[in-house]
Parts: sequence; structure tokens; C-alpha cells
Amino acid sequence: MKKIIALVLLALMVLVNGAMAQSEELIAAAQAEGELVVYGSCEEEYLAAATQHFQDLYGIKTTYQRLSTGEVQAKIEEENGNPSADVWFGGTTDPYNVVAAEGLLEAVEPENAVHLTSPMYRHADGYWFGIYKGILGFMVNQEELDRMGLEAPQDWADLLKPEYKNLIWLSNYNTAGTAKLVINTMIQKYGHDEGIQYLVDLDKNIEVYTKSGSGPSKNVGTGECVIGIGFLHDGITQILDNGYDNIALVIPSTGTSFEIGATAMFKGAAHPNAAKLWLEYALSPECVELGAENGSYQFLVLDNAKQPQAAYDFGLDPENVMDYDFEDATANIKTYISEVMDALANSGADTGDTSRFQTN
Repeated sequence: MKKIIALVLLALMVLVNGAMAQSEELIAAAQAEGELVVYGSCEEEYLAAATQHFQDLYGIKTTYQRLSTGEVQAKIEEENGNPSADVWFGGTTDPYNVVAAEGLLEAVEPENAVHLTSPMYRHADGYWFGIYKGILGFMVNQEELDRMGLEAPQDWADLLKPEYKNLIWLSNYNTAGTAKLVINTMIQKYGHDEGIQYLVDLDKNIEVYTKSGSGPSKNVGTGECVIGIGFLHDGITQILDNGYDNIALVIPSTGTSFEIGATAMFKGAAHPNAAKLWLEYALSPECVELGAENGSYQFLVLDNAKQPQAAYDFGLDPENVMDYDFEDATANIKTYISEVMDALANSGADTGDTSRFQTN
């Protein structure tokens, strides 16, 4: 019996030492490349902290550019296999899935991917890996609503009420992954034609479509935006970090969807070993726990990471979401965007008005 136990322990030591040697080999190869370039679609404070910490840990010069997911998708498609960045960090996975299907992401298998809490938090073929989960909903300026004598909307259908005309902000369907998720959510919730018609009807109440998905949340506390559609963790940031206690968060009563924030390596990356090391780092508590320390309160999807208490304190439930058809979203989102924009134009909306459909 003792001999069997000794052999088992020896086998475990060999496995552990093998993994350590492989990691040391990857670190050495990444350090020899000496550089990493990151496109980040999470909030810039988190992005800056994560990239700086990676540089401090490994001595690899790490630079970043903060872009919306739609902007990253457009750049990577234009560069077509010769990317100017090595990895993508943060932002909802609908655009990740599109560029993966176009062959513009590199399939990898980080060792730390074993800590993902569900297969849904990774691409089946290894093109992206989840780091967090965010809940879609409404952020409202309660003081402004009280001043106007209005109740806060409680569900998607409420947003169509005429009393909310010019009070709602959403992000731009062409530039923001958040807005693409809204399109897919409405089509999956109501059906294709009805979902597009819902967005046409909603347009009558929308004042601004911001370039980035977090844009509405940043203007709710000031009252410039009275009702913002976006990820509720962005509202928590405005409440806790920026002191806007006039903001209330609303989870739509008949159900909502969610984003999986991800990370991925670009096909043709100039620094492939540094990119692979980044994926190991991005799937570690050392990286993802920096989110809550830097104003990003998403639920984490790694079993060895500490969840941000703030998300629970505000009553968000990471499991209280609708089933989301990622395959349909990946296959059809470009068509859906075109159909929605055409439908808006046909209804009389000036989709070329960049002061309303913002791109900067």
C-alpha cells in the first residue's frame, strides 16, 4: 500500500514539475520577445492596471489601446491576419465570435482554462476564454425621474412608453458590442421581425447612441442621460467610485441577457509567446481580481477567484438570465445590424447623424 501511495505521489510530482517547466519555458520565450500589445475593451482603469501588472511581473514591455469591441473587430478585419496587436482583453464575446469565424483569432489552450466554472465561458475550439460575466439592464437617475413625476421602467416593454421620449441612451449598434448584444437579445426574446420592430419603436425614445457600451452609464449620474441601457456593473462603478448615489439599477422583470467578457490571441500576432503568457495571466486571480480594485464589478468566471461583493450587494444574480443563443448571434449579427439600421432609416431616423449615432 505504501509503495502504491509513493508511486502516486511521484506521478503527481512529475506532472507538477512538468507544468512548472513548461510555464518557465513559456515565460523565457515571452521575455525573449520582449513586448506585448493589447487591445482592451474593458474600462480603461482596469485595462491599465492589468497591463501594468503583467509588465511588472514578467519584465515585458506592455502597451495597450482602449477600443470598443466593434472598433477592435473592424481593425482586425481590416488588418486581415497581420494584426497590430497581439491579444484582445475584455468586452462582450459577440464580436469575438465573429472574428473567430473569420479565422482571425488563434486557437490556444491555456493551462489556467481548467479554472473556468463552465464550458459556456470558453470557445469550444479555444479561440477565446471568459474572464467575467455582466448583466444587461437599465440605469436610471432617480432624482430626475422623481422631478418629472415618472416611474422607473421595470421591463423592456416599458421603455417604449411615450413619457420616456428623449430620455433614453443606448450605444451605437455599429461600434459597441453592448448594442450588438441588445439586438440579439431583442430578436431572441421577441422573434426576428418583432425584435427589429421593437428597436425601431425604441428609437423614438432614444436621445443618443454612444460609441462605447459604457457611454450611457457615464452620463446617468449627471442627469444628462435619465435612463441608460447597458451593463449594470457599469452603474455600480458610477455609484461606488464616482459617488452618484442618485442612480438606481433595474433588472428587466421578464428576463435579460448577459455578456461574457473574454480574452483572446490574434492570428498572426507578432509576439506569440508573450500573447500565450498573457492568456495564462488573464485567466488567473492575480489579473481578474484587479477588476474590482479598479472600478469594474463584473462577476468572475474562474473557480479560484474572489467575487466582487459589490455585485451581490446591489442584488445582481449571475444566474437569473435568459438562455442566449450564441450560435445564432455569431452567424447573423452582421445581417441583423444591417437590417436594424435599414429599418431605422426607413422609419425616418437620420442614421448618418454622428451627433446622435456617435462614432467618436
